[in-house]
Amino acid sequence: MAKPDANWLESLPKSRLIAEFSLWSADLAALRADLARVEPHVDMLHIDVSDGHFTAALLFFPDQIAALRKATAKPMHVHLMVTGAVLLSQIEQFAEAGADLISIHAETDPAILRQAFARIADLGVKAGLVLQLETPVAQAAAWLDHVAMLTLVSTPIGIKGVQPDETTYLRLAEARALLDAKAPQVILAADGGIREHTVPRMRAEGAQTVVLGSLAFNAPDLGARMAWLAAL
Repeated sequence: MAKPDANWLESLPKSRLIAEFSLWSADLAALRADLARVEPHVDMLHIDVSDGHFTAALLFFPDQIAALRKATAKPMHVHLMVTGAVLLSQIEQFAEAGADLISIHAETDPAILRQAFARIADLGVKAGLVLQLETPVAQAAAWLDHVAMLTLVSTPIGIKGVQPDETTYLRLAEARALLDAKAPQVILAADGGIREHTVPRMRAEGAQTVVLGSLAFNAPDLGARMAWLAAL
């Protein structure tokens, strides 16, 4: 099994946006080949998981991740769009499959959320927290001691190809201020509505990574696109 170095999190770029590639936008009929094509530009892989309940989409399952784990040593960030008691089982399955960072939703029942963070820690995996559009940024404060990444979703969850909500930029600025004050080591991510005209503003409001979908996978010149991203 290919795995990143033990200090992969500390080794992520700090002077530019982290290049986090969403496999949802890869060529799903030739996933391994498309991964090999983009891998030289990847800092982290983003893998959305959904059981069709929390959001309508049905996305990625553990055996797929285990197969990809054999093909790449890039860090794998699994975003679990799952709530309820099944969350604990999903954490165990994706950790076993090779996830390096597992992000879970703040909208989960707090008692289950507490158990979930404890389980992630027990499994030796990094944890992240995700906030939907309607969830106040301040709600993240109680969990910052448990996480390595805070992700703000900029669009209705589970829907591709839409523009970010106009509150996105104010929310990023609020989250940036919160992290600077209480947990500066936590990485701030933006997910959804990632476009050429939105990324510079997200970066300006404090995002350290944006989840790259079609902006990367469909780029006519991926090297040029990544050079542009690194210059922001």
